[in-house]
Amino acid sequence: MQISSKKSNKAIKVMLIDDHPVVRDGYARLLENTPDIRVVAEADDGETGCELYAMTHPDVVILDLSMPGMGGLEALRRIMAKDPAARILIFTMHDSETLILRAMESGAVGYLTKHSGIGQMIEAVRQVAQGNMFIDPKYIPDIMRQRLKPSSDPLQSLSAREFQLFQLLAEGHSVIEIAEILSISPKTVGVHHTNIMKKLSIQNTAQLTRLAIRHGVIQA
Repeated sequence: MQISSKKSNKAIKVMLIDDHPVVRDGYARLLENTPDIRVVAEADDGETGCELYAMTHPDVVILDLSMPGMGGLEALRRIMAKDPAARILIFTMHDSETLILRAMESGAVGYLTKHSGIGQMIEAVRQVAQGNMFIDPKYIPDIMRQRLKPSSDPLQSLSAREFQLFQLLAEGHSVIEIAEILSISPKTVGVHHTNIMKKLSIQNTAQLTRLAIRHGVIQA
């Protein structure tokens, strides 16, 4: 956890939530070297990020998706529940259409992959701070095509909560761990688990994991 108070109050206040210190520190320094951007806080997991959001009220949250604990999508959901006006820019290694659509549907204003350059990051922060949607331009044709045609993605049948559980199960978390991460009962996790398996027509965790890898939800 880190909180900063540099630069004038007129600068765009940014909070970074990423569990990789090298990535986080590198982008924090680069953003701090931009006159109109101020990094006000850094967190290495979603739980801490949610706490710091309430303390610092940043203009933009730069949020990774793959982190220990609740993960980025749940952190996104909790921040949006506390502040529906929150402006969140997803910054992740994942470039799957499934995750881009899920993140945007959950309230993210922007989506950028870690393959992007610093110039694109700065532009994304500025656009998101103004409430403008920003998606890495190379993914826009795929996203538009996905929205305009009937989806062949079986994961689209899952609700937002079911998709969260699907991702956590694919990452190898147990029912008890998922219950603790999402602050719900193991019985509720079990019900969701059963519904997920039925909706996706799969019989075991190995099939679930292969499906998650195929759709870019987790990396092999």
